[in-house]
Amino acid sequence: MKKRFYKDATISDDLDGNGYCVLLDGKKIMTPAGEPFLLPTSVLADAIASEWNAQLDEIQPTTMPLTQIAGTAIDRVSKTREDVIDGLLKYAGTDLLCHLAENPPELVERQQAKWQPLLDWAASELGARLIPTNGIIAKTQSDDAISALRLEIEKIDTHNLTALAVLVGTCGSIVLGLALYHKHINAQTVFDCSMLDNTWQAENWGEDWEAKERAELVMAEIKDIEKFFELLREA
Repeated sequence: MKKRFYKDATISDDLDGNGYCVLLDGKKIMTPAGEPFLLPTSVLADAIASEWNAQLDEIQPTTMPLTQIAGTAIDRVSKTREDVIDGLLKYAGTDLLCHLAENPPELVERQQAKWQPLLDWAASELGARLIPTNGIIAKTQSDDAISALRLEIEKIDTHNLTALAVLVGTCGSIVLGLALYHKHINAQTVFDCSMLDNTWQAENWGEDWEAKERAELVMAEIKDIEKFFELLREA
C-alpha cells in the first residue's frame, strides 16, 4: 500500500486543449503505464480529484473507482477498442436476460416480467432483437441483432466504452449495460434485474452473509458506473 505523498488534489485545463488534468500538489498525475491522465470533462476530473483528496494515510485504490476506470480507458481500452467491442458482443449470445429458468414457474414468470421489457427496448431502440430461451445453453442470435449491437457500441467513446465493459462483466448482460448507458433504466433496476435469481433464492431459502456482502459490492459497482456515465455527459 502506497503512503499518501501529497497534500491536495486539484484540477486544471490541459494546456494543449485535450481535456482536463488532475494535479497532486500542482503536478499532473500519470496513468500506471505512464500516459497523461487526461479526462474529457471537468466534472469527471473534479470527482476524481475528490477521490484522491479523500485518501487518508495510505492510498486505497479500491476506494477510487472513477480513477481506476479512467486509467483503464487510457492505458488499455484506447489501445484495444476492437478487442473490447468483440468481447462485449460475445455477451449477445449469453446475455443474462436471454436465459430464463426452466422452473419453477413463479421464477420464470418473474424473469419474463422484469427482463422481456428490456429485450423489447433493445429491439425497438437499438434494432437488436435477441430471442430468449429456457435453460443455460446459449441460443444463436441473428446476424442482424449482432450487427445492430456492433453499430451501437462502435459509436461509444473510449471512456464510456470502458465503463460499459466493466458493467457488462459484472451483470452479464449487454442489454442491461446499454440500457443504463442510455439512461433507459437506473442503477437500482440494473441491480434488481442482474440479481433476480439470487434474490429469488434468498426469498425462498434464506440469505447468507456472503451472498449479502457480494450483493452490496455489486450494487456499489453499478452505482459507480452510473456516476461515471453521468459525469461524462456533463460539460
